[in-house]
Amino acid sequence: MDDNAIQVSRIHKVDGDSKLKAFVDLSLSGVVVTGLRVVNGSKGLFVGMPRHQGKDGKWYNTVYPETKEVQQKLSDLILAAYEE
Repeated sequence: MDDNAIQVSRIHKVDGDSKLKAFVDLSLSGVVVTGLRVVNGSKGLFVGMPRHQGKDGKWYNTVYPETKEVQQKLSDLILAAYEE
């Protein structure tokens, strides 16, 4: 994965005491992925992938990284941008 091809295109921080801290859009080589989330979990901040609710009421990721390494790079990039 070319790190230069991935950029945080938008961060919308959420005010208040919610566990949800921000919505994030990523630009991946000219394709924009919307709906990523920065969430404050029991072990600290983490990045949640875009998801949709199925007819069964369960939530399913619509975008997900193929490897743990890609997940870590995306998480590092997004959390660094969130902390700025």
